[in-house]
Amino acid sequence: MAGRHFEDWTIGERISHEIRRTVTETDNLLFSTMTHNPQPLHIDAEAAKASEFGQILVNGTFTFALMVGLSVGDTTMGTLVANLGYDKLVMPKPVFIGDTMRAETKVVDLRDSRSRPAAGIVTFQHELINQRVEVVCRCLRSALVQRRPA
Repeated sequence: MAGRHFEDWTIGERISHEIRRTVTETDNLLFSTMTHNPQPLHIDAEAAKASEFGQILVNGTFTFALMVGLSVGDTTMGTLVANLGYDKLVMPKPVFIGDTMRAETKVVDLRDSRSRPAAGIVTFQHELINQRVEVVCRCLRSALVQRRPA
């Protein structure tokens, strides 16, 4: 399914995104180094082993980006004008290498754009869920989405 126009959404609507993704050591290492994040919990196996988690933790900003990315095909692909912001980001559980992620989205608000009559604002609540059915990341995303062409 491609992204939807503003008029196609309803408050309370839920989507379970089909794409799943297993997080690899390469994902975590490349993302951490590309973003200049030298946190030993992400890139040093020995330091991570000595932590309370006993293993490498996946970089939280990768986790967040993966959650949003898994949702795009079903929400805003081809209809997004701009992401306006992310709010109430929480990471209640850690993500480890080898965890398999899936995303779910709920529409929590719809409103007209005052500055752009050809678009509206959709607020999504995204959740990233691991194979143990634990929510590992959640946020609200406000997206400026095109209206259906006249």
